Amino acid sequence: MKFATKAIHAGVEPDPSTGAVMTPIYQTSTYAQASPGDHKGYEYARTQNPTRHALEANLAALENGAGAICFGSGLAAMDAVLKLLNAGDEVVATNDLYGGSYRIITKIYERFGLKGHFVPMYDASKFEQYLTPKTKLIWIETPTNPMLNIVDIEAICKIARAKGILTCVDNTFASPYLQNPLDLGADLVVHSATKYLGGHSDTVLGAVVAKEQSLADQLHFIQNASGAVPGPMDCFLVLRGIKTLHLRVERACQNAEKIATYLQGHPKANNVYYPGFKDHPGHEIAKKQMRNFGAMVSFDLKRDKFEDAKKVLSRTEVFTLAESLGGVESLIGHPASMTHASIPKEERAKVGLTDSLIRLSVGVEDVDDLIQDLERAFTFL
Repeated sequence: MKFATKAIHAGVEPDPSTGAVMTPIYQTSTYAQASPGDHKGYEYARTQNPTRHALEANLAALENGAGAICFGSGLAAMDAVLKLLNAGDEVVATNDLYGGSYRIITKIYERFGLKGHFVPMYDASKFEQYLTPKTKLIWIETPTNPMLNIVDIEAICKIARAKGILTCVDNTFASPYLQNPLDLGADLVVHSATKYLGGHSDTVLGAVVAKEQSLADQLHFIQNASGAVPGPMDCFLVLRGIKTLHLRVERACQNAEKIATYLQGHPKANNVYYPGFKDHPGHEIAKKQMRNFGAMVSFDLKRDKFEDAKKVLSRTEVFTLAESLGGVESLIGHPASMTHASIPKEERAKVGLTDSLIRLSVGVEDVDDLIQDLERAFTFL
């Protein structure tokens, strides 16, 4: 079954009681039992919910995994993965990554004896030096947030597998439509389903997809024991969003390519970060492991001043100044003061995240309107 068909049909069956084509929202906290232990597979909604189960089956199919486990947010999903580890274990993570991912490792889990190391992964031949006998998890983001670096998933996972180290790929920026890390050797895939999977900026939800059933079972246990589950309405909204995932991402990728090209030739823009450019350091790897180059574009300004970035950020009319990404609407953001403010400035500087860096989440509007919007904003510099 090809992707577009799976997006619409995988895990979804007409409701057996009514024949409803769309999965119902099972807005209930508990389920009637005929006698103790005699039930229809559902006991309590933290543990089981039919709407959530349909979404989990759909996500597992899209990522070609053994099972998917949904949570109340992307960070709750990451939290569950980190709970697979023990005090004294070490996590090696991409040095350019979402600020919330950096924060949960350094501010939450390091208090409980877990150690994080944030390293460059863009040259797989030099990666092994960062691993120690205490390394139990490799956390990969690709494309990275916000610098759009590319990590060779297959090469890193091959190194990890030889050493018995668990690998998890944050696939939020690519979505399953563009990239399937489990097929490239990863053990786990994490999504902030708030983004491309939901696609309409109207829900918050996270998911983990496991390659092996044994890992899925462990994560289901954590899901139930810790209780960070999404509500049925959120699951319904993500299921609905996934049905148009392929259409939305395809159009957004087309728009992003045109906007990146426009920015590359603009006299007031400096570096433009977009893996679709042939001179991007990760372009060939992206071609190998992705089906397109994504709809995220970052750039900084000729004058590396926050004041200049603020002028651009405050003057767009079609692009909305807001955190998040992956919706049908185009968003513009300032990572240094918004999504990545929790990362120390000296750490941001190491990966090239300047005070004037602007991140675009390109939506599905008419691309000419988006380019005109940016051009108008540039006139205030």
